[in-house]
Amino acid sequence: MYPPDNQTDFDNADKGWKRSLSPCIIASSADPSRTIWNNDAYGFILDNDCPDDVANSSLWRQSQRCARQGLYAVVDPADNNGSGIYQVRGLDISNMSFIETISSDGVVVVDPLTSFECAQQALLFYQEERPGKTIKAMIYTHSHADHFGGAVAITDAATGQGVENLDIYAPDGFLEHAVSENVYAGNAMGRRALFMYRESLRPEPSGQISTGLGMATSTGVSGLVAPTKTISATTEEGSPDMIDGLEIYFQITPGTEAPSEMNFHFPQYRATCMAENATHTLHNIQTLRGAVSRYLDEAVVLYGKQTDVVFASHHWPTFGNTEVITFLCQQRDLYAYMHNETLRELNTGETGLEIAEKFQLPATLDNLWSGRGYYGSISHNVKAIYNRYMGWYDGNPAHLWEHPPVESAQFRTLGDLRFSATLLNHAVFADQNSTPAREELSVTYKALGYGAENATWRNFYLTGAQELMNGITKVMNAMSPESYAALSMEQLVDTMAIRIDGPAASGATFTIDIMVTDTKAGCHMNMSNSALNHHSIAHQDFPHISDPAASLTIWPTFQQFVDLVDGERTDLSKIPTSGDRTVWDTLSSLLTEYNTGFAIVTPEEPLPR
Repeated sequence: MYPPDNQTDFDNADKGWKRSLSPCIIASSADPSRTIWNNDAYGFILDNDCPDDVANSSLWRQSQRCARQGLYAVVDPADNNGSGIYQVRGLDISNMSFIETISSDGVVVVDPLTSFECAQQALLFYQEERPGKTIKAMIYTHSHADHFGGAVAITDAATGQGVENLDIYAPDGFLEHAVSENVYAGNAMGRRALFMYRESLRPEPSGQISTGLGMATSTGVSGLVAPTKTISATTEEGSPDMIDGLEIYFQITPGTEAPSEMNFHFPQYRATCMAENATHTLHNIQTLRGAVSRYLDEAVVLYGKQTDVVFASHHWPTFGNTEVITFLCQQRDLYAYMHNETLRELNTGETGLEIAEKFQLPATLDNLWSGRGYYGSISHNVKAIYNRYMGWYDGNPAHLWEHPPVESAQFRTLGDLRFSATLLNHAVFADQNSTPAREELSVTYKALGYGAENATWRNFYLTGAQELMNGITKVMNAMSPESYAALSMEQLVDTMAIRIDGPAASGATFTIDIMVTDTKAGCHMNMSNSALNHHSIAHQDFPHISDPAASLTIWPTFQQFVDLVDGERTDLSKIPTSGDRTVWDTLSSLLTEYNTGFAIVTPEEPLPR
């Protein structure tokens, strides 16, 4: 049921520990009698085995690691000529990181927690260990409040050090999204947060035992200080941003874990911060699309070989170059598989609810502690992916105009067509071959269609009525072969990736380089953990190949590659190749052929009448 137990995460969570805050209790700045953070309340998790009758043992294990608090050296100054990277963990749901500038007395603060009081204490805690460090800049990794809410504590401290107008870096779109989430929808978000983050639950075995990302959110004064410098593009190789001698390569990652987010690499430390894009859990991502896995793949390409430690805004670091690359690739494949397999399933006619109910990760990903759903969940994310592409409506006319919950729960009067559609739809899905149920639902759909002012609603209802009685009408493919020629190289490979039959791809591992001869484009495809990822590479003319060599390299024209993708061409005949040509056969065998006439108003295509 769970991955094999090991101590690696526990060792990494403890590595670099310098000191802990005792007691780890922080009071409100406005009312000292009110506690806004109490990590000590979770001592029962550290000291006891999981009580299986009231808690999940895997979540308990995760909470034991999240409950650790203190100051940690991510890169110890003793190993780096006197400058280091530190994190304060366990003083809020998120981490505050301190990147010391090279050969100077400066420090850059990353993500000032949720509230003023916790950020102030975290800064003081760091300064007690590393006195004399002047705040040179602050960086927001993304637009969620637990990463900027305590900013005033940092700007106040910088002012006290004589630093006026502190440089504050943020990704493009930060202010817009920070405001829209925390101000425009603030009341509704706040009410939901009470359910999500436990504010009314006591920390105890039968109550709140963490949030999966951290123990809880602090409840102090939260504010927003506008950024002064916006990062709108990924830093070009060889041209790092400089802060007091500290080199930084920013990687802009919009539309990932947050709408506005960025990773960054510190070459002088061989360290990379992954913001919240790669943490030790399956994340909760509302509008997941291909961007997450694409940017993780890009991070591996840009920084993988130059990184010995990767850290994030939550949890603990991963140490060692091989371990870093493995971790990032596993996270990449985790999100790629969820995205691609959900799209494949929805193109076979499955709804979001149906896909989420049966969705399973391949064993190689399901067997990772860092892929467990402590904060996010497969079910939630699959439904979000479906919603991203298809919207809230699943295509069934019975769900087009349903009553709200209270009205649906009450007895309805005769003649209520909306309620009739709901009940009769249940009857049809209980037994799709029940002629009376299909006939009555067809009559109901016709009545709803005849009364609809909206033309598309009318068409939905009347088509539903027709298919209930006459069967499914087959349609032409939504995209003609000619249309594929208008797609970019990236889009063409994406269309292949989302057709990969995930379960059938179990155990398949290969790489393919595509060198398009007329456009001089290059693309590297990588199949691992049942997910197909890809990125651009430098073009090589035949017979030259990339280093390291892929399992297979092919040199098609652009039109030949289009034909391979859309099925007009079924093999590599007359296309120059290098390597194992059977790899293409393996890839082709994993591509799903879609049925354009899948069932909508019945669970399956009804039997002939």
